[in-house]
Amino acid sequence: MDWKLIFCMGLAAAGLLFGLSQWLRARRQLERMDRMLDRAIDGSFLESSFDESVPSALESKMSRFLNGSASSARNLAEEKSKIAALIADVSHQTKTPIANLLLYASLLAESELTPEQRAQAEALKTQAEKLSFLVDALVKSSRLDNGILTLSPAPHPIQPLLDGAAAQGLAAAGQRGISLTVLCDDLILARMDAQLIVQVIVNLIDNALKYTPPGGTVTLSVTAYHMFCCIQVSDTGPGIPEEEQAQIFSRFYRGAAVREQEGLGLGLYLTRRILTSEGGYIRVSSQPGKGSTFSLYLPLE
Repeated sequence: MDWKLIFCMGLAAAGLLFGLSQWLRARRQLERMDRMLDRAIDGSFLESSFDESVPSALESKMSRFLNGSASSARNLAEEKSKIAALIADVSHQTKTPIANLLLYASLLAESELTPEQRAQAEALKTQAEKLSFLVDALVKSSRLDNGILTLSPAPHPIQPLLDGAAAQGLAAAGQRGISLTVLCDDLILARMDAQLIVQVIVNLIDNALKYTPPGGTVTLSVTAYHMFCCIQVSDTGPGIPEEEQAQIFSRFYRGAAVREQEGLGLGLYLTRRILTSEGGYIRVSSQPGKGSTFSLYLPLE
């Protein structure tokens, strides 16, 4: 009986040792894979850092996957850098020609022209302004995508920003017979980069005036919540179909109802990117035939 007991105990001990060795082997394997993932996350994973002598099919597959992902990420970063450099070069090279186009178009408009020539001069100026906006928007978009555009958020009162943005749209509103109104509590403070947010609001006002028919209204209002303030730009324009509302913030997207009108489809894309960088967000509420309301949410100070 003694030898049988000893034999059983030996088998149990051998089984225990085998199980422990397998557990330790699996643990080391998981630790190696964890280190591989950490290196992949921080961008330091290289094929040379993987030990091919480790007999693990799973680790080998993981290595090939991470190496391919790291290589793709490096290639993508290089391509984005090339695109950013190209856009910067285009901006630099076109700045002077566009400025000259705008200058000579303005000078031409001040000359004695026939109605047909004056319309042509105005068309030339409009297209030069459109080209200038396109180049500026592409540069700003590229800088946002690459993290080059530096934001300087600080506490700012909302009312002066809205009054200043509305003042830039008053002339266009008057020409189109549109009522432009600001409703705001002058005590509300929000944390933002004021210069960029003014550009965002001006862009939304321009869009509202562009698509609101004569005799309509555009209203700017502000509501303070617990952590955010909400700036709303509402119009009485044609509205946006529900199926298009999720797409209007995409780059170069233009809805079916407004494709014949002037526009590039970059303004709302940049608006969303800027607000996201500010720690805020934007939403749209609209029904066809009942106008649209764009709501900008910014963190309160």
